[in-house]
Amino acid sequence: MDDNYQTYLNRVARMTLPEAYRSQVQHIQESSKFQPTPDGARQAAPFPGYTVITPPWEEETENSNFYAKLEAYQQELLQLPVGCDLIVPVPPASFHLTLADLIWDSAFRDACEKNSEFEQQLRSCFIDIFQQYQQSLTGSSVPIRWQTLGLMIMPRAVGVCLVPQDESFYEQIVNLRRAIYQNPQLIALGIEQQYHFTAHITLGYFGEVPPELDRDRLATVFSQLNQQWLMNSLDFVAHRAELRKFDDMTRYYREPDWPVLNFS
Repeated sequence: MDDNYQTYLNRVARMTLPEAYRSQVQHIQESSKFQPTPDGARQAAPFPGYTVITPPWEEETENSNFYAKLEAYQQELLQLPVGCDLIVPVPPASFHLTLADLIWDSAFRDACEKNSEFEQQLRSCFIDIFQQYQQSLTGSSVPIRWQTLGLMIMPRAVGVCLVPQDESFYEQIVNLRRAIYQNPQLIALGIEQQYHFTAHITLGYFGEVPPELDRDRLATVFSQLNQQWLMNSLDFVAHRAELRKFDDMTRYYREPDWPVLNFS
C-alpha cells in the first residue's frame, strides 16, 4: 500500500506547493480532537489508542535542537493573522514522528470491550515484531535520517512534512510497516493499515473554522511561512521506534518493559 521511494518524494513535494495550499485550505474543518470549553478555550477530547512513534520530545535527547526550532516555528504559525481560534497547538513536549498508526478511538474502545486481554496481546505482538525486524537488519545499523520539506496542510491539522535523506532509509520504514501490518496476530486483533505513509510532525489541529474565513488569504500566509521554512530546512534523526499509548492528542506514554526497536 505504501508508495515506492520516488512516488513518495513526488507526492509529498506537491503537498508543499502554493497551489496545493490553495486547494487544501478549501477543505479544512474543525478537529473533534480538541473541544471548546465554557471559557472559550479548547481542551483535548478523549481519543485513546496505540501507535508506533519516535520518542516524543519530552523524552528525547538526540533531536533537542530540532524540536526547539520546531517549537519556534509553531509559535510563528500561531501568530499568523488568521484568527486566534483557528489553530489549536499541540504541546511541544509531545512532538514526534508517527511510524505506524495502529488503533484509536471507538475501534480501540470496542476492541477492549470485546477482549479484556486486548492490550496485553497487542504489546506481546510487538515484542515479536520488533525482535524479528531487528534480526532482519543486515550490516551495521544506522539511525534513519530525515529532512524537513515544508508546511503540510491536512483536513483537520497542520504540521511539517519530512522526507528520508536516501532511499535506504525510506525502505527501512516501509519494511517495518509491512512487518507490522502483515503480522497475522496483529491482523487477528483487528489492526490494519488505513493510510499511506506520509512522514510528518503535527504542530496543531484546526479549531473554529468560521464560515467567513478568507481561505485564499489563508493559503497565501501559509505559503509565505513555508518559504521561510524552506530557507531553514532542518534534519531529524530517528534512533528508535516505540510502542506508545495515548489517551488524547497531547501525550504519548509507555511502560519501561514495553517493546522498543533500535535503528542504531
